[in-house]
Amino acid sequence: MTEKITFALPSKGAIAEPTLNFLRDCGLRVDKPNPRQYTGTVPVLPAVNVLFQRVKDVLYKVSDGTAQIGITGLDVVHEFPHDDLIVIHNSLGYGQCSLIVAVPEAWVDVERVHDLVDIALDFRENKHRNLRVATTYTHLTRQFLHANGIHHFTLVKAEGAIEAAPTIGYADIIVDLTQTGTTLRENHLKPLLDGVIVESQAVLVGNREALKNNPLLLETLRFMLEYIDAALYGRRFSHVTLNICGGDVEDIGRKVGANTSTRGLMGPTIAPIYSPQGHPRQDQNWHTVTITVENKRLMEAVEHLRSIGGSQIITTPVRYVFLENSPTFTHLLAQLGKS
Repeated sequence: MTEKITFALPSKGAIAEPTLNFLRDCGLRVDKPNPRQYTGTVPVLPAVNVLFQRVKDVLYKVSDGTAQIGITGLDVVHEFPHDDLIVIHNSLGYGQCSLIVAVPEAWVDVERVHDLVDIALDFRENKHRNLRVATTYTHLTRQFLHANGIHHFTLVKAEGAIEAAPTIGYADIIVDLTQTGTTLRENHLKPLLDGVIVESQAVLVGNREALKNNPLLLETLRFMLEYIDAALYGRRFSHVTLNICGGDVEDIGRKVGANTSTRGLMGPTIAPIYSPQGHPRQDQNWHTVTITVENKRLMEAVEHLRSIGGSQIITTPVRYVFLENSPTFTHLLAQLGKS
């Protein structure tokens, strides 16, 4: 029987669809024959079976070895720590959100976590009860509040619309995930200025023992991480192609490289443009320049290329940049004690 690797992915929730989109964009498309099925395949990885689970269950399945690798949220990893779990890639670049402490807007004097110390004591002394905190992240919340000197509190485990808890009256404050803060504002809540417990996003996790002892899993992961690293790194760049007239290759190269934004990964590629006999530009010494530019400096690069006579400037996004090896896989080997 052919050995198979189980790859656990989110079946629902905020990162379910983005995970499929991310893997597709990395060249690792997931096929799910039926939306109601909980299994799928990755055509380019014939040894891999996909198992769709809730984000929390992805963690459990990988931890107990039912699945060898999976994608879940970093918040989940911190909330349910497991020694047999290893974070292979901690920043897949999507699903960003923050686990925060939020209080009613009416608490005008409460802006920071240390203000909650006085609030908790006031509740204890004057209302004869603890501060009630609604959350599904009981481990992280308890740890954070204790670390900040807040000890008189009661955790109210809540599911669903936690933001409504203070309005309804079964909690005083909340600890929950937020992306934009819109839902908080709509429920008359405000995040504390220093109340971020975890900055989260999608992460790739694996079972430590399986990674140490399964050569097929390690080789499959190497293949996956080559694509993932190349795709994530490629997002930072664009190919820029332009035409420029005058001078020789050395002269054009010096002009292009005079600005740091246009030095590219390895400098520009410059080639003469062939103009047939009788072409209007036959004697004008035109060249085509191709260079890879960081997206954050793209406009700066375009302005510089214009200033040295560049025209017909075309940009195309870079899909992959494969380095000498996958940095994430190299780091994983070091974590596992392998060369």
